[in-house]
Amino acid sequence: MNSLKITTISLATCGALLAGCSNMSAREEGTAKGAGIGALGGAVLGGLIGGKDGAVRGAVVGGVAGAVGGNLWSKRMEEKQAAMQKATAGTGIDVVRTADNQLKLNVPSDASFDVGRAALKPGMRGVLDQFSTGLQNDPNMQVNVVGHTDNTGSDALNNPLSVNRAASVRDYLAAKGVPAQRVNVSGRGAKEPLADNTTADGRGKNRRVEIFLREPEQAQAQAGSAAKS
Repeated sequence: MNSLKITTISLATCGALLAGCSNMSAREEGTAKGAGIGALGGAVLGGLIGGKDGAVRGAVVGGVAGAVGGNLWSKRMEEKQAAMQKATAGTGIDVVRTADNQLKLNVPSDASFDVGRAALKPGMRGVLDQFSTGLQNDPNMQVNVVGHTDNTGSDALNNPLSVNRAASVRDYLAAKGVPAQRVNVSGRGAKEPLADNTTADGRGKNRRVEIFLREPEQAQAQAGSAAKS
């Protein structure tokens, strides 16, 4: 079997796997996509090295490896995403999965901070209450809070302000029973805008905190092992 035929068959297999993703959860979709891409790569490489038999073996090995890699988004993280999406419904807070398998809450100024202030708005406290409960139930999760500002004022003001905003989130979580050492804080000042700083709406989107939740490397490895077994 020549390499063109191997590639054609592998692409068809990969396409069939990916076509079924529309009705899957994020975790199932990651597994399916990983398996399809892994099978494609394994089949092509195996075919070039070992002909037809090599292509088959390569597809199997590549599919398993790809499924493990694609399933790093664990059932636990999937459940936490669903819970936080429910808790933040109607608040303007985005809850998404990042490309590197973290759960990200993007909290704009409508729910977070006034201009030039690091004090939490009341609307954000209810969200953090829900977030802290989840962290207490799962002490291995790692948290990173990144503060941002709009471009009003100088870097000398905005850089520490963005850190103070992240610290306000950490301190609130600590008051709710989450150990402060579990929460890493940092600030980006006005360096990473999401929107146009020339409008009030854009500045409001840029004046925000981003909260990232991720499983430790050991938990991610266990999720991958569970997919393989």
